[in-house]
Amino acid sequence: MNSIDLIILNFNEIRRRSIKVWTSIPDEKLHWKPDDEAMNCLEMIRHVLESEHYYHLAIENRGSLSVFNSPFENRPFTSVNAELKYAEPYRKAFIDTIKSFSEEDLEIIKIDRSDSGYIRDLGDMLLRVGYHESIHTGQLLDYLRTAGVPRVRIWD
Repeated sequence: MNSIDLIILNFNEIRRRSIKVWTSIPDEKLHWKPDDEAMNCLEMIRHVLESEHYYHLAIENRGSLSVFNSPFENRPFTSVNAELKYAEPYRKAFIDTIKSFSEEDLEIIKIDRSDSGYIRDLGDMLLRVGYHESIHTGQLLDYLRTAGVPRVRIWD
């Protein structure tokens, strides 16, 4: 197994566990949030899916986008499954892009996000994208604990 295969395996494992958490949220808790400043559960799920699309475009652009016209914006929130279904072609395109890179590309290609305070190798950037989703999945587990909702077991 090469580095590209491992990165894709990591993305798939992160998403599999995220989906376990996301689909375990009771419908009546999808709009729950711990305070007025926080995203609610469904907003956070959309944020993860939308951010992955942004990161995909930024990687193709080799840096931050000056303009991001999000296909997720202004869509009504309906359900977790609807969000996943809508995001499916964007996810596939992102994974296909990762598959198109070589081992050497992981070190040679630089992603310039100076506006966010960093320039990183492609490999580093891809791991950051996965980390972003993992962090938000952990936040949602905390949301569920705070809201008194039983948490699904993700460590299988």
